[in-house]
Amino acid sequence: MRRSLLLAPVFASLLVFPIARATGHAAVEAKVIRQFKAGSEEARFGALEFVGGLQYNSAGGRIGGVSAIRFRPNGRDFVAVLDTGDWMTGAIERDAEGRLSGLSSVSIAPMLDQRGRSSSKFDMDSEGLALQPGRLVVSYERRHRIDAYPDPVFQNGKPEPIDMVIPRRELRANGGIETIAASPVDGPLAGALVAVAEQSIDGDGNLFAAILDGPHKGIFTVARQEPWAVTDGAFLPGGDLVLLERRFSYVAGVGMRMRRIAASSIRPGAVVDGDVLIEADMGAEIDNMEGIDVLCGENGEVRIIVVSDDNGSFLQRNLMLEFRLVD
Repeated sequence: MRRSLLLAPVFASLLVFPIARATGHAAVEAKVIRQFKAGSEEARFGALEFVGGLQYNSAGGRIGGVSAIRFRPNGRDFVAVLDTGDWMTGAIERDAEGRLSGLSSVSIAPMLDQRGRSSSKFDMDSEGLALQPGRLVVSYERRHRIDAYPDPVFQNGKPEPIDMVIPRRELRANGGIETIAASPVDGPLAGALVAVAEQSIDGDGNLFAAILDGPHKGIFTVARQEPWAVTDGAFLPGGDLVLLERRFSYVAGVGMRMRRIAASSIRPGAVVDGDVLIEADMGAEIDNMEGIDVLCGENGEVRIIVVSDDNGSFLQRNLMLEFRLVD
């Protein structure tokens, strides 16, 4: 049976298989992915070059539902949010050639709400994550909001609300603010936070987005291109925004692409669009790709890491894929 047909019920109905909530250390097993397309040595795809990847899991399905990931300045340690309302922290390991080889020190902890308590998935459906000095900023669907947690004590700290700028009435129940990213401090937006909705559109059919703080604070929109939905975004060093997008159909299965939005175009009132860096279908090693981040090497090399959300389903995979920006 075609894998796209197996996945159809999961993506079409957003079915989530219930798994036990877990905390603490999670032993992770990882399998290295060396080819982006099975049976092909091709490495260049659009403006990106595939470096390597991982398929990973843990005993009892304790890891799953990754919605967003951000790396610390050292490029090794990461913080991720799960749509079950949990934090995941850990580190990536690399082999002698600098390719992803595994995950270490992985742990899971429940997010706390403003009352200092863990809550239900409906209340804590975390989708986006941004790192700023002294705080981690998280966006939530269903009960739409953006909260800032104190860093590094985010696992025990109570969040403070942040102005979403986008009116709550414009946000769809399961298509709210999927992307939240911190722009470069020395870039055109001077470190401001940017949010982009997954499927919430204005009267012209464009996705709601906003600059959440700073002198350019205000609403803009992103040109929506059916059947793609924005699942995350991350800024390049120069200030351009890379949006991760996903599509699904019964015939073609799931697809992934990345779109580059010029920094100069992001301003209140604008409708932004950009060039596609890469597009992939089920012939490549992809799944339900939901999270993206950018790593910058000492030699100026830019790498992009994307991760998938397995929806708690045995039919899907937890993936971490790494690309080098070459164009």
